[in-house]
Amino acid sequence: MTAQPRRRAALFVTCIVDQIYPAIGFAAAELLERQGVEVHVPRGLTCCGQMAFNAGFRDDAYAVAGRTIEILRNQGDVVLPSGSCGAMICHLYHELFHGTRHAAAAKELASRTYELSEYLVDVLGVTDVGARYDGVIAFHDACHGMRYMGLGRQARTLLDHVAGARIVALPGSDECCGFGGLFAVKQHQISAAMLHRKLMHITECGCDLVVTGDASCMTQIAGGLSRSKSRVRACHLAEVLANRVRV
Repeated sequence: MTAQPRRRAALFVTCIVDQIYPAIGFAAAELLERQGVEVHVPRGLTCCGQMAFNAGFRDDAYAVAGRTIEILRNQGDVVLPSGSCGAMICHLYHELFHGTRHAAAAKELASRTYELSEYLVDVLGVTDVGARYDGVIAFHDACHGMRYMGLGRQARTLLDHVAGARIVALPGSDECCGFGGLFAVKQHQISAAMLHRKLMHITECGCDLVVTGDASCMTQIAGGLSRSKSRVRACHLAEVLANRVRV
């Protein structure tokens, strides 16, 4: 009998994970490798171009994203622990590269690009990764992942199979935490008000751990929890699933 070839995936860890939260990247790689995926990180990967694109610097976004397309050619599946960066590649590259020499390549790349939970559940068919957490977990839906990529069901399916955990609903889980990249700087008062509402909901649901699929939301929420002296912690979904969160 001929052995089935292993799936090969390029792990695109994103800027914030690479520079601030490398543990999330290692957790994502570990999760994929446990499922028999051959994981590699193409040399030279930097940014998907989302920050420049959202800020209106389309020429800069084109240059950065165009380089990303070239680096990810022939690299197999592309998996990101981020719905926002996944949304940039899968949905906004089409707009950025429309009518350009990169248009066809951008479409092809989008067809094999997945957010981590989406890849585990919808592509690999995995629901139980052998995780355990003895505590109460609530899940926050990151805006881009939910609204552009239809995410949320996948993460909840995976969390439902975490041994020892009690999953509770987070009121307003689909409401923005107030980060939004440069929005949190340019509109800091609105951002702070949105975060305050999110923190109230987190307190209300009685969780020990609030989990999200985007490190940017995690940063915003964790900062608010820390400043308010809350006992609740925020972490990335990959960390929970890879058993990298201590009770």
